[in-house]
Amino acid sequence: MNTKRGTLIVVAGPTGSGKSALAVRLAQHYNAPIISTDSRQVFRGLAIGTAQPTAEELAAATHYFIADREVEDDFNSGRYEAEALALLERLFEDNEYVVAVGGSGLYIQALCEGMDNLPEADKTVREALQQRLKSEGLEALVAELRERDPEYAAKVDINNPSRVMRALEVCIVTGRTYTEQRIGQKAERSFNIVKIATDMPRDVLYDRINRRVDMMVADGLVEEARAVYSKRHLNSLQTVGYREMFDYFDGTISLDEAIELIKRNSRHYAKRQMTWFRRDAEFAWFSPSDIEQIIEYINAKGFAK
Repeated sequence: MNTKRGTLIVVAGPTGSGKSALAVRLAQHYNAPIISTDSRQVFRGLAIGTAQPTAEELAAATHYFIADREVEDDFNSGRYEAEALALLERLFEDNEYVVAVGGSGLYIQALCEGMDNLPEADKTVREALQQRLKSEGLEALVAELRERDPEYAAKVDINNPSRVMRALEVCIVTGRTYTEQRIGQKAERSFNIVKIATDMPRDVLYDRINRRVDMMVADGLVEEARAVYSKRHLNSLQTVGYREMFDYFDGTISLDEAIELIKRNSRHYAKRQMTWFRRDAEFAWFSPSDIEQIIEYINAKGFAK
C-alpha cells in the first residue's frame, strides 16, 4: 500500500526544449503549484538570460524559486534541497500534485535523491583555487580536475567555475576522487516521484536554441547583462549568456561574436544536459507537445488518491 503523501511530477530536459510551457499545462491539469529546479532562475535581475517563465506563465500557475533572491546570495544545491523539501511539506498539505521543472541536474538530484555526504568547504583551499582561477584561468583548473578525477571531468559542466572548483577542492582535501565520494544511497522521500523529460530531434532543438538567443538579445539581454557587469565575479553570474556578454563589454570580442558564442555554448550545455538525464532510467521521454500521452503516463503510475 502506498502511504506517501502527494506526487511530485518532475519535468526535466535540455535548455530550450519547452519544459516551462509543458509544466504550466500539467500544473493547470492537476491544479498544482510549480517549483523551479533551475539554479539561475532563482535570482532577481536575470529574467532574460535565464529564460525565466513569462508573465503569462507566472499568472497561469503559482511558481516558487523564481526571482526570489539577490544575485549576491550564495545559493547552492544543498540549500536548495533543504528549502525545497520544507516547501513541499507545506504544499502537499493542500495539493495532491506539485510540478517541479528545470534543467539543473544537480538540483533535481538533490530534490529527489538527496546530496552525498561530502566534506564541508575548506576556506584555505577554496581561496587558493579562486586565486588560481584569476591568475591561470579556468582551463588550468579543468586540466587538473581531468588528472585527479577524469570520470567526473568528463561529465561536469567544465564551463562552470564553481562546479570545477568544488570537485577539485574535495579531491585536494580528501585525497580521493570526487566521483567515488558522490556515489551514495538515495534518500527516502515522503512523496511519490514521477519523472518526465522533454525530447525532440537534435537539429530541431539546436534551431530552437539559436532562435531563442536571438529573441533574448531583441528583448534586452545586452542591457540586462550590463546592469550586473560590476558583479561579474559572483557565482550566480558564471553562466552562459552573461560570461559572453561580459567579454564583449571588456572589448575582447564583438557583439556578434558574443551572440554566436552564446548560441554555441547553449547547444553544448543542452548536449550535456541530455547526457545527464539519460543516465537516469526513471525518466520517461516525451515530445513536449504530447500532453495527452504524458498525462496518461502520470495517471498510469497509480499514485492518485
